[in-house]
Amino acid sequence: MAQSQTDLLYGPDADISVSEAAVLGLQHVFAMDVYVPPLIIAGLLSLGAAPKTGFLQAAFLACGLGTLVQTGWLMKMPMSQGPSYVPVGAVVGVYLANGASHGGMATVLGASLVGAILLILLGCSGFYHKIVNHLVPPLVGGTIIACVGLSLLPSALNSNIFQAAGNPLQNIQLALITVGVLLLVIFLGAYWPKLQRYLKPCSIVIALLVGSLVAASEGLFNWSIIQQAAWITWPKFTVLHYGINFSGNAILTFVIIYLILTAETTGTWFAMSAVTQEPITNRQWNRGLIGEGLSCLISTLLGSTPMTGYSTNAGIVSITGVASRRVFLAVGIWFVILGFIGKLAAFLAAIPAAVIGGIFAVVCVIIMLNGFNVLRTIPAHENDLYIVGLPIVITLALTLMPAKLIAQAPTILQYFLKSPITLAAVSAIILNLILRTKSTQS
Repeated sequence: MAQSQTDLLYGPDADISVSEAAVLGLQHVFAMDVYVPPLIIAGLLSLGAAPKTGFLQAAFLACGLGTLVQTGWLMKMPMSQGPSYVPVGAVVGVYLANGASHGGMATVLGASLVGAILLILLGCSGFYHKIVNHLVPPLVGGTIIACVGLSLLPSALNSNIFQAAGNPLQNIQLALITVGVLLLVIFLGAYWPKLQRYLKPCSIVIALLVGSLVAASEGLFNWSIIQQAAWITWPKFTVLHYGINFSGNAILTFVIIYLILTAETTGTWFAMSAVTQEPITNRQWNRGLIGEGLSCLISTLLGSTPMTGYSTNAGIVSITGVASRRVFLAVGIWFVILGFIGKLAAFLAAIPAAVIGGIFAVVCVIIMLNGFNVLRTIPAHENDLYIVGLPIVITLALTLMPAKLIAQAPTILQYFLKSPITLAAVSAIILNLILRTKSTQS
């Protein structure tokens, strides 16, 4: 169930100490798998060790600066930015089609730059909130929130646990231990209310640390990554290194990618709004889109990939009861630090996927339940079953669709098929316009 404002230990405007914000922000950093998309792209592009490390740290730096811009200045919602999975195929395709190591990244950055500027202009136009208010009423918003959690769950289980590197049985064991520790900490907080204020906010970081210690005792923690990493590094592979090149086909591809990202981010904002019980104002919608565009622009200039609001934040807030913007400003600062301190970045990358996957799975379920909780408050109409049900079917169908089948589709269509939440959101909007409007009129 979604929590009401009074259930939160710290609301969005809570004035907490710097040290407490730093600790609570760190657990968001631990639980967010922001290093995965950059590592996937680096592997597909066959980048060497130095560019790969630089690519990862550029992503951390972009996460930090984007979060500070979005949370501290523009949208001011408790949310952190991170690299999206959606552009992975587009980045690789544009890179390889435009000279690969001989100018491919310059074309990727040029197309990403145009897409980011378009987002900023749309936010500045003041039309975005009108689009959202007209097309995304609470029924559609609740459906999108539920589909966000549902679409992420297979990734949490498959990519991070069942199909992750290593022995599947050991991965399952690690995930279960991590989740078990999380539940134990939450239980202790509920059983001893005096401890709840201390245990609940740190429940995720405690679970992750215990899971990592268990992994280390079984020889599953990769210490060599940390040993090989330098202490201090500076961004090397920025736009100044790659240059910028503009290609019509690449720009068209990235415009579509940014439209998909906008749909996904909208769902993420709805999810956080449901958790904090604070409605998003018209001003926030427009400023949020500007912040999204600036976040992607910063990422482009640093030589990284498009950023988006991370939906895992909503689930973590539900578990910990901490929604203070100060915590998310701390998240931004942590990511900036990770962008320069190689040892810390390497430590995050060394945490076994199964440990993160256990927490990630719980977070996904909580996001989904928050969506259903929004739907519970809406007076039901006969056609609502289809407006809610069909997008869920589409989400499940796309998350379970074999990769070979998706690969046979046209390239442009593949981007949509790889983003279940986008097609689910579009279908919910269309069904609502057709069925709900008609049932209301009748």
